[in-house]
Amino acid sequence: MFTGFFDLPWWGYIVYTLAVTHITIAAVTIFLHRHQAHRALELHPLPSHFFRFWLWLTTGMLTRTWAAIHRKHHAKCESAEDPHSPQILGIKKVLLEGAELYRKEGQNKETLERYGHGTPDDWLEHHIYNHDRIGIWSMMAINVLLFGPIGVSIWAVQMLWIPLTAAGIINGIGHYWGYRNFQPDDASANVLPWGILIGGEELHNNHHAYPTSARLSNRWYEFDLGWFYIRILEILGLAQVKKVAPPIKLDTAKTHCDFATLQAVITHRYDVLAKYTKTLRRTCAGEMQELKARAINVDLAALKRWLRFDASALPVKERAVREEVLNHSKVLNTIYTMRDELAAVWQRSNASKEQLLQQLEDWCLRAEASGIVALQEFSRRLRCYA
Repeated sequence: MFTGFFDLPWWGYIVYTLAVTHITIAAVTIFLHRHQAHRALELHPLPSHFFRFWLWLTTGMLTRTWAAIHRKHHAKCESAEDPHSPQILGIKKVLLEGAELYRKEGQNKETLERYGHGTPDDWLEHHIYNHDRIGIWSMMAINVLLFGPIGVSIWAVQMLWIPLTAAGIINGIGHYWGYRNFQPDDASANVLPWGILIGGEELHNNHHAYPTSARLSNRWYEFDLGWFYIRILEILGLAQVKKVAPPIKLDTAKTHCDFATLQAVITHRYDVLAKYTKTLRRTCAGEMQELKARAINVDLAALKRWLRFDASALPVKERAVREEVLNHSKVLNTIYTMRDELAAVWQRSNASKEQLLQQLEDWCLRAEASGIVALQEFSRRLRCYA
């Protein structure tokens, strides 16, 4: 029986499998995600073509299809049009059938035409890489030639790796469970602070807060392995970073809002909302106890959810429940109303800078006159954004 060109110890096959699957992850996060889908960096033709070739061998995915589906996910996140939202479809379906959801959306011509712009459209893409089965069967043949029959098992792991990690864990768990640094209008979460196994994609909440950033880590304790590889490519002259998330700067000497405050608040709007939620959470919990003492039933999970989303984003029934609860509490009514009004500052695209600045200053004045200590503290911090 043919045993391949290399006879490795058992741990050698494990190392090889981990190495090739990791290259695939690197290709997805650097090439497909950060370079193609979001244009956060430019890649030299050498790594760009290598990644395309490697993905053809190990996944059979077309660049245009992947980028289009991912862009649609951002545009329609957590809605019925989101290709893979666990909030809509359920965590079990996305976790276990993520690859099927990807293939289904990949057949949607409207998605490809609307969101697939700017991706490779050359001879290789049309005559080589669009033959996905040739690529993945070629990978199996290479593994068998290298290691004999055990190469089939290695190939099977390679074929399962992206459906399990990217389609399942990131699209599923990354919108269902984890910690949140920021408060975008979706359920994205950071699965782990150390983005190693999936090349940094574990930092999914950070990505949704700053989708065009080439670096996914944002806090000092977070590590993005994909960013480490990008920096190496940049040092070698094989990549050029275009955008990273700007650092948050606070000027504690400021006592009023200016245009720098306005620009910073708009740029870091998801951080602003996250800080608002964190600052007002204890006040909401205390008010909930007051309502319960008056025999008014309030769900703590609902209170937290209302701090995360605008009232317009809630289901009609839940919106009615929210309205009823707020009618029983002046404090909660102030907190949630002002939360929606703050979010409206960066949603009013037709207003001039002067008008937006005046609205932000008026918001701060009303917050500080509210009599709610936590809201007053938040307003004073908001003025310090610079």
